[in-house]
Amino acid sequence: MTPDEHDTRLGRGLATTALVAATAAWSLVACTPGASSSDTPTSATRPTTATGSPAPSQPSTAATRTPVREDTMRIEVRIDGQRFQATLDDSAASRDLVAQLPLTLEMTDHGGVEKTGALPSPLSLDGQPAGADPDVGDVGYYAPGSDVVLYYGDQSYYDGIVVLGRLEGDAAERIADMPGPITATVAALDD
Repeated sequence: MTPDEHDTRLGRGLATTALVAATAAWSLVACTPGASSSDTPTSATRPTTATGSPAPSQPSTAATRTPVREDTMRIEVRIDGQRFQATLDDSAASRDLVAQLPLTLEMTDHGGVEKTGALPSPLSLDGQPAGADPDVGDVGYYAPGSDVVLYYGDQSYYDGIVVLGRLEGDAAERIADMPGPITATVAALDD
C-alpha cells in the first residue's frame, strides 16, 4: 500500500467515524427530556387534532407499525363462515366501538378498496386527527357516516377517517376476494 492509499483509507475511516459521532449526538439531543423542538431538526409540520393539539405521529406503512401491545383490544369479524381477527388501538373511538359489540353489520363495497357498515351510534373522536391515510389491512371509522371500515385496498388520506386498528394475517386479501355487499358479525375477543 502506498502512502497516498493509506492516507485515503484513513480519511474515509475518519469521515465515517465523524458521521457516526454526529448521528449519535443528534440522537441524544432529540431524546433528551426537556429538549425543545428547536433543539431537533424537523422537515414538516406535525398534524393537529380537531382541537388544535398535536396529533400523535402515525407510521406511514403497515411494515413500520409497532407489535401488539398490552393496551390494545382484539375483535373478531365473521363473514360468510370465515373468521378474521383484528387488534384495535387503545383510543376513545376503539373503546366506544367495543362497547357496542356484538354487532351484525350490512357492509357495502366502496371503490374496490373498502367495506363499510353503519354503526348504531357514533364513536368518540377525542384525541383523533382530522383525517387519516389508512393502510391496506387497517380497521377504520368514517365519522361523517358513523361507519366501521375494513380497508382491503389503497385508500388515500381523507378527512373524517379514523384508523382504529389492524386486521391480522391475510384478512385484507381474503376480504378483497368477497365481491359486493357482505354481512359481518363483529364481536370482542376475550384474551
